Amino acid sequence: MAPSAQQQLEIEGQGRRESAVVSNGAADEAVAGGAKSRVTVVGSGNWGSVASKLIASNALKLPSFHDEVRMWVFEETLPNGEKLSEVINQINENVKYLPGIKLGKNVVADPDLEHAVRDANMLVFVTPHQFVEGICKRIAGKIRKDAEAISLIKGMEVKMEGPCMISSLISQELQINCCVLMGANIANEISVEKFSEATVGYRGNKEIAERWVQLFNHPYFMVSAVQDVEGVELCGTLKNVVAIAAGFVDGLEMGNNTKAAIMRIGLREMKAFSKLLFPSVKDSTFFESCGVADLITTCLGGRNRKCAEAFARNGGKRSFDELEAEMLQGQKLQGVSTAKEVYEVLRHRGWLELFPLFATVHEICSGHYPPSAIVEYSDHTPKFSLLEGSARIL
Repeated sequence: MAPSAQQQLEIEGQGRRESAVVSNGAADEAVAGGAKSRVTVVGSGNWGSVASKLIASNALKLPSFHDEVRMWVFEETLPNGEKLSEVINQINENVKYLPGIKLGKNVVADPDLEHAVRDANMLVFVTPHQFVEGICKRIAGKIRKDAEAISLIKGMEVKMEGPCMISSLISQELQINCCVLMGANIANEISVEKFSEATVGYRGNKEIAERWVQLFNHPYFMVSAVQDVEGVELCGTLKNVVAIAAGFVDGLEMGNNTKAAIMRIGLREMKAFSKLLFPSVKDSTFFESCGVADLITTCLGGRNRKCAEAFARNGGKRSFDELEAEMLQGQKLQGVSTAKEVYEVLRHRGWLELFPLFATVHEICSGHYPPSAIVEYSDHTPKFSLLEGSARIL
């Protein structure tokens, strides 16, 4: 007999709880074998600093991890003449990107990239996506052979041969496995320990996925794992494009009904685009934290929505580069560059008419359309269908 809806929900809930539980037996075995893991966070912006805080707290509690967590810092000179990495190590706080939050005394800021990653077998990548390839080329051949990686980066690279996900780029450049972690994760809220969820996407090896869950999971940061790297990563990437559209709606004061419509259309395009690129992407992934939850929170808050709102209020007269420099204090805006990259994929493959929202966001960002164009395209008859677990063009 098939389980009832309530029973199904209970089964799914139990599965989530189990995926977030630390396996003490596995941890004890790792310690007994002398295989304590060393963690380095590659990146020290807002989200990178919060990730370091999460990881550092668990590293102190879990016997299978070394206490020290290294955080690679792209060195900057602060207005008072001090070096950012030195200040972080002196006061245990990233005064530029996460002021007022203590990271944990076991976090060590290191401005030397090669030194920071040299001894680590768990590498956490959390930098703007446009810098990843250069970083990987610098450390290729200089990391441990048993290293594993996880990407918290939302974006993609578009190459001559087609789109390349950041996790794939890391794997290719470093010749190591790379999982992903995405979710409804506004960093400043997590930094003050407001409850949040996240999803680890993995490929094949569930054991390493469970290690990443151990490393990140907290009572206020619930982490689960799904075997769908591409689905999880594309959710985290594409929702920034939809958030730009939501910001245009806010800036033009179009109201909540319009914003809800944009989010629905955006989710549909996210799902269709993901399945056209990777037929293996699972429908269920879009109902994880990395999917609809991340889309909602990013369209309600977050830097992409915020900057797009300002752009629309000014009638597109101020560039996103200018708004980014003024509003984000050194942080990078991912949605605009991702919209361009998605547009290039759509144009190259002849899919522009299939994804009117994605295409329109880029046209507005690039100055070809006014912000009001976000609701001026026709959306009467979808030109794609989602059948039998995969997308196909009609």
